[in-house]
Amino acid sequence: MEVTKLLQEFMMIPAPAGYEQEMVKKLKTYFEQYCDTVEVDLMGNCIGVIKGKKEKDMPKLMAFGHMDSLGMIVRKVEENGLVRVDRLGGLPEKVLPGTEFVIRNEEGEWFPAVMGPKSHHITPAEEKYHVDKIASLALDLGARSAKEVFDMGIQVGCPAVYKPRVNVLRNGFISGTTIDNRGACACLVKLAELLHEQRPDCTVALVGTVQEEYNLRGAMMAARTVKPDIAIGLDVTLAGDTLDLNGYFENRLSAGPCVQLYTFHSRGTLNGNLAHEPLFKLVRDTAAEKHIPLQRTTGLGMLTDLSYLQLEGRGVACVDMGFATRYTHTPVETCDPQDIEQLAELISCVAENMDVDFQLGRLE
Repeated sequence: MEVTKLLQEFMMIPAPAGYEQEMVKKLKTYFEQYCDTVEVDLMGNCIGVIKGKKEKDMPKLMAFGHMDSLGMIVRKVEENGLVRVDRLGGLPEKVLPGTEFVIRNEEGEWFPAVMGPKSHHITPAEEKYHVDKIASLALDLGARSAKEVFDMGIQVGCPAVYKPRVNVLRNGFISGTTIDNRGACACLVKLAELLHEQRPDCTVALVGTVQEEYNLRGAMMAARTVKPDIAIGLDVTLAGDTLDLNGYFENRLSAGPCVQLYTFHSRGTLNGNLAHEPLFKLVRDTAAEKHIPLQRTTGLGMLTDLSYLQLEGRGVACVDMGFATRYTHTPVETCDPQDIEQLAELISCVAENMDVDFQLGRLE
């Protein structure tokens, strides 16, 4: 299965937090080609299981990445047909004016819209470098009235997302919408294929999770179904090879998969993850053994749905892994699919190297 094609396919599927149905159907179809069992839990998490050759004796591994994207929710429709919205997830306000969107009605149909800035010709000097707050902006469907919007089936509470797009750049780089976290979904499918071909001793649950962009809800619920001993969370990592982040992070595109040793949101949730050291060492040593490049990174200011999963049951041995991505949470996220391909290869080898004596305790 070619990761680049998977990524491009998944990037074109609109599926904001809480409305992941289209991604669930697509991921389930791929899992059914490789997994022994596939189910969708009540939250909407898509769970594929590949049973290990020594299932009863080995710890259970869960590898997962979220299917949802950030977006917006309709909060008011003006009499002239313009649509007011609130954020659904960490939408950066500075990229919104001049951006194309699609809005979903209550029947699941998507309609194109734009979010326009004030006309440049009459923008006063003091506003030219001002970031407009989302409350002052509106989506324009081209409708002439609120009735026309309502007749389209669009009501308060309907979601909107960036208009899905894929751009192929030089050197095979992919740019566009929802690389966060459709890159992880592509990785899960590739990982399913690899584990199907070379079945490990341990059982591996592959999970596409929901509602990560909305307070990290899906993964912890999936863990209550899977009951993993070990979990590897797959998500973007912040690339340090752009002008604004050069010198802040060391990881970069085309340099291999990443292991994230530390995440801390530092705002609101005050949550994060410190990598389980025995698991990190297994990842590190496996990468060296298989000659797969491995980048180390930390993520101050971000967190993943691993943050809550680690607290399930008696505690789960966890590590965050991923692939370097530029311009996160914008419509032009950019990555190198080769990093995602190597990420799948590395995790399959980690599963292969897992043994019955793996240290589940953090400090034993």
